Amino acid sequence: MVILNKPNNAVTDELASDKALSKQCQQLLAQEESLFDQDYEYHAIVGESKDKTIGKPFLLHHPKHKKGVLLIHGLMAAPFEVKLWADALFAQGYNVYAPRLSGHGTSVIDLATRNKLEWIKAAERGYNILVECSDEVIVAGFSTGAALALDMVIKNPNKFSAAICISAPLKLKKFTAHFASPVHYWNKILAILKINMARKEFVTNHADNPHINYLRCPVVSIVQIKRLMKGVRQDLAKIKLPMLVMHATHDPKVDVQSSKEIYKSIGSSSKTYYEVDFDQHGIINGDIAQITFRQVEEFLQTVTPVKAI
Repeated sequence: MVILNKPNNAVTDELASDKALSKQCQQLLAQEESLFDQDYEYHAIVGESKDKTIGKPFLLHHPKHKKGVLLIHGLMAAPFEVKLWADALFAQGYNVYAPRLSGHGTSVIDLATRNKLEWIKAAERGYNILVECSDEVIVAGFSTGAALALDMVIKNPNKFSAAICISAPLKLKKFTAHFASPVHYWNKILAILKINMARKEFVTNHADNPHINYLRCPVVSIVQIKRLMKGVRQDLAKIKLPMLVMHATHDPKVDVQSSKEIYKSIGSSSKTYYEVDFDQHGIINGDIAQITFRQVEEFLQTVTPVKAI
């Protein structure tokens, strides 16, 4: 789905936007939408899954925009989580693509079967779409999306002009997170033994945005996040491009020390750290988001364009 927006009064004009996109871009967009349609049809749970519009990946595009932002949502969320942020970036003159991470926007049962490599591939496919309609690309993410953004710039630094890392989950606060790995392995043993009663496969998610987020979290997904961040952590010094790191001071889910450590460890000589005085994990929706977006805008004004490859 391609949406052509105009700042202030958003206007949908798919036909005009489609004509401004390459055939390759249109094909890639269609593939992602088809993949989501198939996953939703197969995995959606009546009474638990969110409306289909929440999970659909989207592109905000204008032919005159040459800069692009790959905007990656967090765990148990969906592309709609970053829609407000995407609108703000689009109004500033950026094309924005929000990919859907595998297992998201469908059901928590689907998510429980997915791993970090599938999330990485989804983000990479998002880049391939955005680079078809943008001369330069900045990668940005929230929470697990921030972890994936870090992973992308570590592995492919020449593809991006800059990176934005908001609330990356380097150090999880929740009690259940510390025991996720042993519980996961215990579940695997019980599964081999075909014992179901003692298995603990999901924990409650106290969602900031219950109309978007799953209300249960697979234990295996916490394990996947920890594995993703373990790989990212050891290579943070390799990051040399401009970066903005942000976090809520009183984040109850991810320790603010996560972002402090990331900021300290990255090798870039052009980096910015900002804390938002807030007591929730999410700082990209609601009234607090305007503070976040203002900092993002100020940071982007300092970024020197680098042609995407």
